[in-house]
Amino acid sequence: MSTNPPPDPASLPPPARIGQPPAGPPGAEPPRAGRTLLNRVGAQNGPTGPVKITENSTHSRLRGLLQARLVDELSGRETPSTEDIRKRISELVNDLAAEQHMIISRPERMRIIEVVTRDVLGLGPLEELLDDPAISEIMVNNAKKVYVERDGHMVKSPLVFEDNDQVMQIIDRIVARIGRRIDESSPMVDARLEDGSRVHIIIPPLALTGPTITIRKFGKDPMTAENLVDNATCTQDMMDFLRACVRARLNIAVAGGGTTGKTVTLNILSGFIHDDERIVTIEDAAELQLKQIHVVPLETRPANVEGRGAVTIRDLVINSLRMRPDRIVIGECRGPEALDMLQAMNTGHDGSLTTVHSSSARELISRLETLVLMAGTDLPSRAIREQISSAINIIVQQHRLHDGQRKIVSISEITGIDGDDVHIQDIFKYTQTAIDEDGKVVGSHAPTGIVPHFYEHLVSSGEDLPISMFNAPAEAGV
Repeated sequence: MSTNPPPDPASLPPPARIGQPPAGPPGAEPPRAGRTLLNRVGAQNGPTGPVKITENSTHSRLRGLLQARLVDELSGRETPSTEDIRKRISELVNDLAAEQHMIISRPERMRIIEVVTRDVLGLGPLEELLDDPAISEIMVNNAKKVYVERDGHMVKSPLVFEDNDQVMQIIDRIVARIGRRIDESSPMVDARLEDGSRVHIIIPPLALTGPTITIRKFGKDPMTAENLVDNATCTQDMMDFLRACVRARLNIAVAGGGTTGKTVTLNILSGFIHDDERIVTIEDAAELQLKQIHVVPLETRPANVEGRGAVTIRDLVINSLRMRPDRIVIGECRGPEALDMLQAMNTGHDGSLTTVHSSSARELISRLETLVLMAGTDLPSRAIREQISSAINIIVQQHRLHDGQRKIVSISEITGIDGDDVHIQDIFKYTQTAIDEDGKVVGSHAPTGIVPHFYEHLVSSGEDLPISMFNAPAEAGV
């Protein structure tokens, strides 16, 4: 029985990328319906699991033919279901392998099916990184430069995209899922993935080397207070103290630089709020994962293509005061909403929580003062500092050490104001003592020996904290 010889690879059409129609005759208008359909499919369906694949030229050619055939079949048709697409991909692998006289094993066949399914329905190469629990951050600088933060250290990932067009297709899929848009007229967007991970995207012409994606991952299991203690981010006494402060309705600001873990700490502190309280959360991109039964999450909205319809954090803070909140939790205070937050804390909304970018507890005061001035008020500095000193009770300062460890380096109390100076005293503090031979920072947390002014308030609120927990190490045996 005669068989047809395999075709010359040079005579085959070039592989099509995901979402890109197959090449047609010179000068022909490419069918755009297929790309639109695939983008809709990706926006409506969730990602598949991680797949590791080592490709050779045969696999690459088969994938290209498979993608081109799939786009061609879907052009102009109604959006199929996820299962229908997976089933058709499986059938096409068998058909194309037979047509091209390719011999592939069952494991190879399954890998190709999963990779193409991941590209069509998920986020392509990002899927494997998102499913790696050791990775906390993903940074796509362009198609060929992908970095990740693994165990506190930044390393380059071997996974890359085919080109910047594929990165843009993934970006379109991310923003479509949450009803956002990104293009040259609006080249930046904050979004979130289905698992709650935060995504920041910036594209050309602002990003000079190509579309850039930064993903702050949220683990499948949110961090707990026990995790922070086990990781030596803080001590058990420090966590018990913060739990008592939250339950006693003290106002707390979590301060620190970027990637220091402020949002994780805020989420944990918010979890200490009693279930019978009404909590309103306000964020740019919803990240908090509160488990209480009475939570009202609010999220800002960017302006539309006409530059209208934007809803800011300040708008939401003002609106939240009419929602009968027992607690207001602001994901990040970084603009004129600082004035409204301080006024809320000073007018009966005790127990509010927020995060602020700041390098130290002392610098937090200046930072908030600057943010209040952004509201356009003509308040003198002393009046603003009086607002700050009476509104905020506790500052939780976080740092990321040079070896990647994240630490709560101080828990401080604002005790009042004298003249123009806001008084701050540390209750607990982290002290670095050395760097070991592996380059890891060595240090310890300890109380400073100062009993907070509001200790009696904690006790009267039902929080059973022994006063000995505030003894400095040298006084521990007294």
